Amino acid sequence: MTESDNTPLLKVENLRKYFTVKDGRLFGSGKKLMAVDDVSFEIFAGETVGFVGESGCGKSTLGKAVLRLIEPTAGCVSFGGRDLLALNRKELREIRKDIQIIFQDPYESLNPRLTIGEILEEPFVIHKLGNAAERKIKVAELLKKVGLPETAINRFPHEFSGGQRQRIGIARAIALKPRLIICDEPVSALDVSVQSQILNLLLDLQKEMNLALVFIAHDLAVVKHISDRIAVMYLGKIVEFGKAADIYANPQHPYTEALISAIPIPDPFAEKNKKPLAGEIPSPADPPSGCYFHTRCPYVQEQCKNEMPELIPNGKNSLVACHFSLSSLQETS
Repeated sequence: MTESDNTPLLKVENLRKYFTVKDGRLFGSGKKLMAVDDVSFEIFAGETVGFVGESGCGKSTLGKAVLRLIEPTAGCVSFGGRDLLALNRKELREIRKDIQIIFQDPYESLNPRLTIGEILEEPFVIHKLGNAAERKIKVAELLKKVGLPETAINRFPHEFSGGQRQRIGIARAIALKPRLIICDEPVSALDVSVQSQILNLLLDLQKEMNLALVFIAHDLAVVKHISDRIAVMYLGKIVEFGKAADIYANPQHPYTEALISAIPIPDPFAEKNKKPLAGEIPSPADPPSGCYFHTRCPYVQEQCKNEMPELIPNGKNSLVACHFSLSSLQETS
């Protein structure tokens, strides 16, 4: 991202996605499950914004709602100045050339009945780009770009390792030269040794193609490696948002502090200052009153139980949704 470019590529405002969960009664109306609750953020060309949090916090739902793989309940999503939620089916298909997604499970996301050549040729066929000979050349170029041999064209997904299948998924995502890719936990199903290779591949492609990445993960060490800015999510809400270096060096929300303290240190003699969280994450169908995190927060006060904090600047180069951020607690102690 250039400093002169202040126009966001993607702008999400007050996005909500609610599901209705049956309560077990025959004619019951069911409960409203708030998977994504009033989320706003921006991302610029060439930038990576990481979304982290425990399982069930709404990260993957957010990514799919932005792309309209599932329809949002409310809010606004604009891409390149166009309102994605106002597009009809034909217009949405056209703009999806510019927005792609890489799924968590590289095997489940690939059609086992198609060869790799057919899988990678499919985007060009759908959008009616090139003839058969030109498409085969494009497929060969894609395989080379993600580090796979051209002989992979006639093989099937089950003949590849998990890391190789994810490379195929990445090749499919970049086939139409998108401007934004949503990476939905793209390395969580891979071995640690393979994770770094896939992350480096994504970084190389980002630099080459000026890609913007929405990187969803639960591993904070991975997110730190790849992200420019980080959004920490808890129970469908962003609780802290800022530059990656600032958040890791000086977290302001107690939940962020706990997540960072849980990152393994590859040194058996290093001093570990872990801050484990008590209890389990509450149900999004029945969230607690006030601050959703107050039931597990080690610094909880009475105000936290009754008032929902807003995501506001805290003077430490980040936005924090906390009545008593860690910097304010340090100042009063």
